[in-house]
Parts: sequence; structure tokens; C-alpha cells
Amino acid sequence: MATNLQIDDRMLARAQRVGGFRTKRETVNSALAEFVRRREQRSIVDLFGTVEFAAGFDHKRLRAKR
Repeated sequence: MATNLQIDDRMLARAQRVGGFRTKRETVNSALAEFVRRREQRSIVDLFGTVEFAAGFDHKRLRAKR
């Protein structure tokens, strides 16, 4: 899908150089993928404190059965 965007040329060149990308397209696609990954990882933080552990669970006993 062709899309026209007004992107800061200096920032794009910097990202391309820092990332070691050969093309602008590769640079933008990689940046978008990283953005999505980071935003999706934020939802993991919401899980902190919500997991309940079984008080009597013995992980060492479980390992011994292997």
C-alpha cells in the first residue's frame, strides 16, 4: 500500500544510520514493528500483582520428579 508521509529527513537518516538499515522503507517498517512490540509489552505491566500463588506449592519437589 503506497502512503505519502511527511517524515523529518534528519530523524529518518539518523534512524537509518543507527539501525544500520539500507533503505528508508526498511527503517520505517522496523521502527513501526518496534513501536508495536513495545506498546503491546506495556500490557504485561498491568498483570503485576494480579497473579496469586499457591502457598503450599513446592517447586523443588516438582523438579525432583523429572
